[in-house]
Amino acid sequence: MSRPDRDVIVIGAGMGGIYAVHRLTRQGLSVLGIESAPEVGGVWYHNAYPGARVDLESHYYCYLFDDDLYREWRWSERYAAQPELLRYLKHVADRFDVRRHFRFRTSVVGARWNEDARRWVVETDAGDVVTGRFLVCTTGQLSKAREPRFPGLGTFRGRWVLTSHWPQDGVDLRGKKVGVIGTGSSGVQASTAIAAEAERLVVFQRTPNYSVPAHNRPADPVLHAELSRDLAAVRRKVAAAPAGNLTPGYVGRAADFSPKRRRELLDERWAFGGQPMLTLFSDQGTDLEANRIVGDYVRDKVREVVKDPVVAERLVPNAYPIGTRRLCVDTGYYEIFNQDNVTLADIRSDPIRRITPGGIETRDTSYDLDVIVFAIGFEAFTGALDGADIRNAAGELVSDRWRRGPQTYLGLMTAGFPNLFLITGPGSPSVLANMNVHNVQHLDFVGDLIDHARERGADRIEPTRQAQDEWTAHAAEVARPLIRRQVDNYMVHVNKDDGSRIFIPYGGGFHQYVRRCHAVAEAGFRGFDLR
Repeated sequence: MSRPDRDVIVIGAGMGGIYAVHRLTRQGLSVLGIESAPEVGGVWYHNAYPGARVDLESHYYCYLFDDDLYREWRWSERYAAQPELLRYLKHVADRFDVRRHFRFRTSVVGARWNEDARRWVVETDAGDVVTGRFLVCTTGQLSKAREPRFPGLGTFRGRWVLTSHWPQDGVDLRGKKVGVIGTGSSGVQASTAIAAEAERLVVFQRTPNYSVPAHNRPADPVLHAELSRDLAAVRRKVAAAPAGNLTPGYVGRAADFSPKRRRELLDERWAFGGQPMLTLFSDQGTDLEANRIVGDYVRDKVREVVKDPVVAERLVPNAYPIGTRRLCVDTGYYEIFNQDNVTLADIRSDPIRRITPGGIETRDTSYDLDVIVFAIGFEAFTGALDGADIRNAAGELVSDRWRRGPQTYLGLMTAGFPNLFLITGPGSPSVLANMNVHNVQHLDFVGDLIDHARERGADRIEPTRQAQDEWTAHAAEVARPLIRRQVDNYMVHVNKDDGSRIFIPYGGGFHQYVRRCHAVAEAGFRGFDLR
C-alpha cells in the first residue's frame, strides 16, 4: 500500500498551527499545513479590529518552549495589542522556518477517513487532494464567526464589518456615525477604541456584561528578566496553575474574611486588574453568596464611573452571576459613556426591528449610521470543524456524534474518528486556560503519542469507548458544582428534550488536567487503541 503524501496534515496557522508544524517536523515527521488566510496568525490575523488586544498578560501569553525566543522578544505592553501579537507570531514563524510547510490562501473543504488505507483524504478549495496519516485541527474553538442575520442588512447603503474578520486594509471611522452591535469582549474593546475617533457611536447592548479594567501599561522589563532567568521553572509553575497563568490566585473562602477585609482584598484585585477578579475567593465560582459579593463590587464600580445614573443602571451587569460568562477586560470601556458622542441603545427593552438603508431601526428609535460593526461572536467548538466537513468512514461529522453534548478522551480525540486530533477541544481546559500554553501542552502530547505508536509499529490511533466514557463522566463530575454550568452561555450544551446540561470545557483546572495527561502518558498512553 502506498504511503500517504504526508505523515501529518495540520489545519490552521495560528498559535497552535505554528507550533504544531514546528514540533512535528522536529521529530522527523513530514507535515503539510493548510491555512485559508494569506499569512500566519489565526485569530490574531483576522481579529484586527480597533482596540483588539489579549486579555491575559503578554509575559505568559506567548511561547515558553524555547528559552532564547522568550529572552529575545520584548513585549511593549502588559496586554499586547493585535498588531504586536501578529508581529510576534510572524517572528516565530520566521525563526523556526514553518511557512514553507504551509499552503496559504487555501481552505479545507472536505476530509474523509479511509479505513482500508488508514489515512485522511483531504480536499481543498483549490481542487487539490492530499492524504495524511494524521489530521491535526488547530482551528481554535472561537474562530468560525457567526454571520449577521438581521432583516434588511442587504439594503444598508453604508459599510458593515465583522470584528472577527476585520478588513486587513482597515476601516476609516474618523468622523463617521458608527453602530456596534454586541457587548462581549470584542464589542467592549472595539467600542472603547471607536469612541475616540467616531463622530457618533451607538453601542447596541442586549445583555450588560461584566468588564474589569486591564490597567494596561508598558511591559515590565524587570519581570521579563526575572522570568527569563529560569524559564524551566516558569514552565513548571504555569503547568501547575489552574488557568496556566502566573497571576494572583485564591486567598480563601469569602466567608473566611470580615466585610472590611473582603473590601480590601477586592480593592487590591481591582487595582491589579484583569482576569484575577475571578480567582479571588475560592468559592465564588460555586457559592452564589460569595459570587454576589464580587458581582456587587463590580456593579458598584460601574455606578461610580458612569455619571448618568440611568445609563449606569443599564450598564450594570445583573443578568447572570459574575464569571459564568466570559469576563471582559477593558481599557476604559465604561468611561466612554460619559462622552457626548456615545449613546447606549438598550435593545433588550427596545429591540432591533431591522436594518434600513440609512442605519438601524429599533421598535422606538431610528439611528442614522455610516458603518455597522458586528461583534456577535463565534460558532464555538464545532463551527470550524463542521466548516471543514471532516467525516469518518461512515460519513459522520464529529458534531453528529455530539448531538447530546461533546464526548472526547482528554478533549483531544473522539471515538469513531481515528488519527484525528482536536487541539484544545471540548473536554480539555480549552477556553478556560491560557490558550497559548494549552496549545503547546496538547501538541507535545500528540507528538509523543504519535512517536509511541510508531515505535510499536502502529499507524492507527483511536480512543477506546471505555476511556472516552470515563473521561466524559469525570469531566461532568468536576463541572457539577460550578455555577457557570447553570447559566446559558457558549460553554454549556443543553439538551432540549430533558434539559440536561453538559459543561463543554474541562472545569477541573489546567493544573489537574496536565497531571492526568502525564499519568496517561506514563501508563503507556492508557485509553488509546493502537493498531
